[in-house]
Amino acid sequence: MGNSRNLEYPKTPINKVNRYNVRETYDLEQIHSIINDSTFVNVSFNTPDPANPFPITLPMVGIAASFEHPSAGLGEPLDVYVHGYVSARMMNLSRTGDKKGLPVTISATKVDGLILTLTPYTHDVNYRSAALYGYANVVTDEAEKLWAMEQVTNSVVSDRWRHTRVPPIPAELSSTAILRVSVVGGSGKIRVGGPRDEKKDLDQEELQHSIWTGVIPVYEHYGEPVPYKTNRVKDVPEHVVAFAMEMRNRNESYAADAIADTSQD
Repeated sequence: MGNSRNLEYPKTPINKVNRYNVRETYDLEQIHSIINDSTFVNVSFNTPDPANPFPITLPMVGIAASFEHPSAGLGEPLDVYVHGYVSARMMNLSRTGDKKGLPVTISATKVDGLILTLTPYTHDVNYRSAALYGYANVVTDEAEKLWAMEQVTNSVVSDRWRHTRVPPIPAELSSTAILRVSVVGGSGKIRVGGPRDEKKDLDQEELQHSIWTGVIPVYEHYGEPVPYKTNRVKDVPEHVVAFAMEMRNRNESYAADAIADTSQD
């Protein structure tokens, strides 16, 4: 059997990582995983309004997925779906702008640890970050819109869609817009490991014996589900309990494994 090779986004002047390129990744699976592991992604775009020269960045719920190929894995080419209110400025610009769609940048970052070294100059952070670039268009096909709404809902809590009142009523469908971002490129940066002090500091015994160095693990903690006062269901549904436990354990485990990872040393 031949060696399999992961798909990568091609390096271009737009997505090429310039600093700390030892941490760079163009691997589709790694980048899409960071996007989908983030509860929110940041979506940035420009407006044609001369009175507002500043880029706009919005936190949105989104997921990398493929309507045309629903079984596609994270290591395959994917679109990104985000949802918002039908009359929002971003939705309107996506309808009335360039034929390709509204140019957007989608980014996400997960912090996994705080790196404490002998000097502030070499302090660092274990992290995973990703940025995708593409063109956003409003989804008009009802089947794709419903599918995307399900994917976005389940990206927040696994398997949540089918445990709710679905499908949405017409008023809900008409007030919600789904954007499909056709991705044209992307890149990521990942930092793992422990402190990396410089030799000139490591050679000073007095520093070694007076300054603590190490890592504070950082991870998103999913607590025990708490029923609200209007809830009338006696037991917390299994899909909610299982999701909270899985995410809590997975995040904690990743933060610990990132400290032990010496691949960048």
